[in-house]
Amino acid sequence: MRADCEEPLHPSRDGRAVVGPKSNSSAEIDQFLSAARERPPAVSGHGRLIFALDATMSRQPTWDLAQSLQSRMFVTAASHGGLDVQLVYYRGFGECKASRFFNGGKDLAALMAKISVAAGATQIARVLRHTLDEAQRLPVQALVFIGDALEEPVDEIADLAGRAGLLGVKAFVFQEGRDRAAEQAFRQIALLTGGAYATFDAGASQRLEALLSAVAAYAAGGRQALELEARSRGAAADLLLAQMR
Repeated sequence: MRADCEEPLHPSRDGRAVVGPKSNSSAEIDQFLSAARERPPAVSGHGRLIFALDATMSRQPTWDLAQSLQSRMFVTAASHGGLDVQLVYYRGFGECKASRFFNGGKDLAALMAKISVAAGATQIARVLRHTLDEAQRLPVQALVFIGDALEEPVDEIADLAGRAGLLGVKAFVFQEGRDRAAEQAFRQIALLTGGAYATFDAGASQRLEALLSAVAAYAAGGRQALELEARSRGAAADLLLAQMR
C-alpha cells in the first residue's frame, strides 16, 4: 500500500511517499508553530487548493452537499486571481485517491458525480501525506478537509499537520457533528498549520458554502483577499481570520 493517496484519475503523474516520525513532543509542536508563522504562504496569483473529503458510508449527505457547493469556490477565486482544485477522498478498505487539479467547477462536479461512498475507516494521515507530497512539488496554499470522525493515532496526525504547516499549507477543517475526539484532533490540524476549524451540519448548506468560498479567496489571493471577503460577506471569512496565523 502506498503511503500517499493513489492518483488513478491522473495517470500521467507519479506519486511519492512522504513518511515522517510517528510522534512528536510539545517542544517540537512549538517549533512547528513558530516556523509556520514566520513563513508566509506562497501565493502567486493563481492558487492551488486540495479539497479532501471523507467518503465513508456515513458521509453520503455531506458528499452530495459538497458536490452541489464546490463550484462556488471557483466563482469566488476568479475575482482574486484564480484557483486550481484537486479532489482527494478516501473510502472503503484502504482506498484513498486523488484527481488531477481542475480549474473549473463543472469538471470537478462531473467527477464527484461518478463517486459513491463506501463503508470504511478514516484515512486522514494519508490525506496529509499526499498534501505534503503535492506541496513539495509546487506550492499548495490551502487544504480543505470535510469529515466527522478520526480513527487514527493523534500523534501521527499532529506530526504530519506540523510538516504541512512548514511547507506553507494552511488546513481548513470543517467538521460535521460534534464528536469530541474528532474535534480535538481537527482543531490541532488547523492550529499546527495556521489554518482554521469550524463546524456545520448537513442542513446548513449556506454556512458550508460561505466557508468554502472564504477558503477559496484565501487560496487564490492570500490573506488580503480573505480580508476583502470579510468586508463584503462577513461571518465566515471573519471566523477564519480570527483563527489564522
